[in-house]
Amino acid sequence: METKKILIVDDDIDVIAVVKAILNKEGFEVVSANDKIEGIKKAWAEKPDMAILDVMMTTHFEGFEMAKELSENPEFNNMPVMMLSSIDILTTSKPSVQEMAREFRMDPNYRELDVLLIKDIVTGNAGIDYRTEEGPSEWLRVDGFLRKPVEAEKLIKEVKTHLKMNIEAVTTA
Repeated sequence: METKKILIVDDDIDVIAVVKAILNKEGFEVVSANDKIEGIKKAWAEKPDMAILDVMMTTHFEGFEMAKELSENPEFNNMPVMMLSSIDILTTSKPSVQEMAREFRMDPNYRELDVLLIKDIVTGNAGIDYRTEEGPSEWLRVDGFLRKPVEAEKLIKEVKTHLKMNIEAVTTA
């Protein structure tokens, strides 16, 4: 079986070392970068099967910006992207996580938050509603979230799930 390559982008070298050790032990090849600029260069050079991106690096939303850039590029728009963050993840049972984000934005408890990470616990659909520095809210679909500090079992399960989903999507097309 072909070794799957995973790109991790994080400004914390300790996080990279931990994730790399866990994934290498499972037989994955891991390439890393410390910021969005280096991460995009590595994505083009290495053609990873999956990306795991930290949210806050050089800027508060650098990970989101990189995820958006990857998703808008035909070369990478089918590549699973997981966000790595210590931000709480809001869960729902509604398949439209974007619709749920709009509902959360109407709730006074969530209206003022700069970032909402939302995941449907039934379908696995996930996305991010975040306010840009200019103020308006942006929506970004992602494949899922990993919490910091990284738990080995959850990391392995998420990576294998999303790589398998990607493989099935390719073979059924």
